[in-house]
Amino acid sequence: MKKFTRWFSKNLIRIYAVMGFTYLFIPILYTFVFSFNDYVRSNLVWRGFTFNNWTDPCAPLDICPALGNSIKIGLMATFGATILGTLIAFALARYAFRGRGLVNTLIFLPMATPELVLGASLLTMFLNLGFNPGFWTIVIAHIMFCISFVVVTVKARIASLDPRLEQAAMDLYANEAETFRRVTLPLVAPGIAGGALLAFSLSFDDFIITNFNSGTTITFPLYVYTHAERGLPAQANVIGVSMFLLALIVVLAGQFVGRKRKVSA
Repeated sequence: MKKFTRWFSKNLIRIYAVMGFTYLFIPILYTFVFSFNDYVRSNLVWRGFTFNNWTDPCAPLDICPALGNSIKIGLMATFGATILGTLIAFALARYAFRGRGLVNTLIFLPMATPELVLGASLLTMFLNLGFNPGFWTIVIAHIMFCISFVVVTVKARIASLDPRLEQAAMDLYANEAETFRRVTLPLVAPGIAGGALLAFSLSFDDFIITNFNSGTTITFPLYVYTHAERGLPAQANVIGVSMFLLALIVVLAGQFVGRKRKVSA
């Protein structure tokens, strides 16, 4: 009994970690398993194993257009939010100006505001300005709420930089533009990439804000929601698992590149 108590207390953190990851990954495992389900109308009951869902993921004619909308909106929102968020992060981290504290506070508001309030507010603004909800209102809305996450990510990276590296570059007769291009930007690039990936995942996965501002445009989360009651096809599970595996590959590739750079350095 004493040996078990000693072992349990020694491995308590590991046990908690296993329980936590098991809780997180059970839904993903369920999604993966039911992507091979030979469903008829609803994909909630296991009926048999088949590869047909993976060989023809666009069998439901409206699922791939919805996925395409989500990818296009995600890429546009990521591009806009990454550029604007990076510029704001540099301004907040490197320059002192009147109202800097207020701007820092305002940056956090979209992250702290409930999406229900944010979506309704954006819809009201678009209607008052005469914009019909649709593809471009979704893009603008996603850029707006993704900027905060990019700013926080990039700003944290900038704050961790050693200013002596830039000073050394200038001592070697590099001007400000060359110092930024050859020293600052490569050092900040991991933070920018992390912010971009976070922005894309948030945009691709968003439902509430998209639902308010979508009009007749259907994204993949909206497709899943509208088909849940009528019977969600197994191809939705295929797409969900594919996006998860793609994200996992990107994360592992980033870890591999980071370790390779440390070894070479």
